[in-house]
Amino acid sequence: MRRRACLFGLAALPLLAACSPKPGGKAMPPGSKVLALGDSITHGTGASPGEDWPSLLAARTGWQIENAGVPGDTTAGALQRLPDLLEQHRPALVIVELGGNDFLRRRPQAQVKEDLRRILQLIRAQGAQAVLVAVPELSLMALVASRPGDAPMYAELAGEEQVPLVAELLSEVLGRPEWRADQIHPNTAGYAALADGLAQGLQSLGLLAAP
Repeated sequence: MRRRACLFGLAALPLLAACSPKPGGKAMPPGSKVLALGDSITHGTGASPGEDWPSLLAARTGWQIENAGVPGDTTAGALQRLPDLLEQHRPALVIVELGGNDFLRRRPQAQVKEDLRRILQLIRAQGAQAVLVAVPELSLMALVASRPGDAPMYAELAGEEQVPLVAELLSEVLGRPEWRADQIHPNTAGYAALADGLAQGLQSLGLLAAP
């Protein structure tokens, strides 16, 4: 299968992104409806109100971003609530950040991957575009050493489903102690870095017009 997923690597901000070939994305104007589907990191745990990455990304883009992050949520839980969210908000784009709580609960990655696959398929079936954000693989040693890395299933799934993937961004943020509120959540600076990295990645995809 020809791989069309876009892989974004972050060594340091600003984000250095490469995508080849680039999916045919159309830049969404200010006011576009976007759904941020995720867990506590999308919710903004570890930061003050208004400093979560969906709020910061909305301020950078002018998009209407609905924060559908639920602390403690799993891929299975998000899959159950997604149909109502799509019906209620009718987004043009859904940014998916999920899997961390599944890893903490030791769910097999194969099961998490299939939940995410169904989420991506449901989003596209409703006529919206999907972007997948890779989540670090659970490794206490890696976090202590400040060298977390993405779970391999995200790149695999992005290739199989031909959806854009923002890779190594969250791993980079959680790998920097100065950007963490605790071992698994960013702080205010970390959420700002997430928003900056996502904005640059979405611009490279053609979904966000250059400033």
